[in-house]
Amino acid sequence: MRQNNLGQDKIFPLVLRLALPTMLAQFVNVLYSVVDRMFIGHIPGIGSDALAGVGICSPIIAVLYAFCYLIGQGGTPIMAMALGAHDTKRAEAVISNCLRLLLGFGIGLTVLVLMLRKELLWWFGASVATYPYALEFLTVYLSGTAFALLAGGMNSFLIAQGHAGWGVGTVLTGTLLNITLDPILIFRLHLGVMGAATSTVISQAVSAGFAILCLYRLPLSANLHWGKLDRRLWRQIIRLGLAPFLTYALDSGLLILLNTVLHRTGGPGEGDLLVTCATIIQSYMLMITSPLSGITMGCQGIVSFNLGAHQYARVKRALWSVYFVCLSFCGIMMIVSLFATPFVVRLFTSDPLLLNRAVPYIRIYSAGVLFMAAQWTVTDMGIAMEQSGLALGCSLFRKGLYVCGVLLLPILFRPDSAFFAQPICDVVASLVSVVAFLQIVPRILHVGQEKAFG
Repeated sequence: MRQNNLGQDKIFPLVLRLALPTMLAQFVNVLYSVVDRMFIGHIPGIGSDALAGVGICSPIIAVLYAFCYLIGQGGTPIMAMALGAHDTKRAEAVISNCLRLLLGFGIGLTVLVLMLRKELLWWFGASVATYPYALEFLTVYLSGTAFALLAGGMNSFLIAQGHAGWGVGTVLTGTLLNITLDPILIFRLHLGVMGAATSTVISQAVSAGFAILCLYRLPLSANLHWGKLDRRLWRQIIRLGLAPFLTYALDSGLLILLNTVLHRTGGPGEGDLLVTCATIIQSYMLMITSPLSGITMGCQGIVSFNLGAHQYARVKRALWSVYFVCLSFCGIMMIVSLFATPFVVRLFTSDPLLLNRAVPYIRIYSAGVLFMAAQWTVTDMGIAMEQSGLALGCSLFRKGLYVCGVLLLPILFRPDSAFFAQPICDVVASLVSVVAFLQIVPRILHVGQEKAFG
């Protein structure tokens, strides 16, 4: 596969070569959960309740997966800057220490959540009808937590070195296996929800193994070696990865809040229906947010590498190029949201009531999608420039707006008004983030340029 030169290739073609494959990789990655839900929603007799049960599990699973962002996005900018400064030894030390951290978090989280899983499901909106399916799915899924973290976290080191094609291959291998196994385990072997979870665990194990093998065997700028423990480096990785971790983990917490509010304000019958609609909406939004994250994650290496190499003009061009690609993707998804939502909902259910309710809810929830381009560019490029405070501040502001909307709108209007919280926070938070970015980043580049050439 073609080796991209992060320090010399023309910026916009380089951004496209890295952004498009990683966007595809993230889209393929999200199919793990989306495909599971598609099959589960069509299980005869129990589809709607089972789908709602898996929806209850989704925020918990997403919080677990956030730890791969803590380590992956915390480590990749440090590695890329080291490569930009021609310090291969430090870059390889980052990869080996991140492997240890991902393994440790994977095992520890598995034990912790297994102990608390029953209480968590009741707290996060399960009902008598949906609890059995949620418990069954979560229990099996937890056995593969370490594989999920390793697959996502280690894959980021392939992408950050310019090998986006191998990153796509890693994710695609697991996803195709998941799509193949789902119908066999769910319907042919009659394992139902347990079959969906088992399929996901097997597929993530294969993806993790493939990513580690690529890092160990491919001729990369920095390869995977077992190396030495470096707790000082651990602290630096975790400190830098804290912003994307909290961003992703709090997003999951917001989904828990949304499910809980919908269940309690909607009452016994309406509540379960709204939670099922929310599960479909969240699945659709993952098809937007995950590829969008793929664009920015794929390009973090460009910004970090050139920042480490003091190529500030290239950093500026990269920032604008990333925003343009993000905006183009969001524009396409805006059109999809307006015209293709009935088809999307039918992928998850054939229930006429759910079709009538979920379609307008998706259009409401995704109304601010164009503004997401700025929000994702600011937060993820801020991390690439080691400005975790900027990224975290913008993210927390957005989360705060969302919490206020979800809590207040159902009280002021009706239960399904909670879905309006998303477009409101997308618009307002994006505007605030852009102002903050334009105030802080040009100053950083100017100071860096003076130090390098003054």
